[in-house]
Amino acid sequence: MDDNTHHTGTAHDPAAHEGHHMHADHHGEHAQGASWPMAAKATLHCLTGCAIGEILGMVIGTALLWGNVETMVLAISLAFLFGYSFTLFAVRRAGLDLKSAIKVALAADTVSIAVMELVDNGIIALTPGAMDAHLSDGLFWSALLGGFAVAFLITTPVNKWMIGRGKGHAVVHAYH
Repeated sequence: MDDNTHHTGTAHDPAAHEGHHMHADHHGEHAQGASWPMAAKATLHCLTGCAIGEILGMVIGTALLWGNVETMVLAISLAFLFGYSFTLFAVRRAGLDLKSAIKVALAADTVSIAVMELVDNGIIALTPGAMDAHLSDGLFWSALLGGFAVAFLITTPVNKWMIGRGKGHAVVHAYH
């Protein structure tokens, strides 16, 4: 079948669409709902990149004697960078070109990272003394790690909802 015949609608070869139906079935699997383990795995994947970036940002900002706002901006920026990079490297390994891989990473992780960062940094900001604690203080680490734990618990249902609708981390499944 040539392209012109397909696009004009004068002939239809169902075999030509076999791959599309398989994709639709895979998407249908997500539309029925994502499992909690799938959502937890996606959230843990996101949390790992976020935690690396955020801790690195806090360490750099503190070492450079930056103020709270500058340190938090750096930490959040690095959390997004590392969060996206985990997905970016995975889909690049699967053979996706850089431009497409960036689009997949942005679609897969933006909401998850944003929710995680909002929750985690909100907890840090609202924990008395945590913003002024030093890297050697237990308060700094307990607020940070506690924030990650709460962020995981809040972000997992968000990821479950998104994956169940074929959004978020579900876009990465085509490349696994």
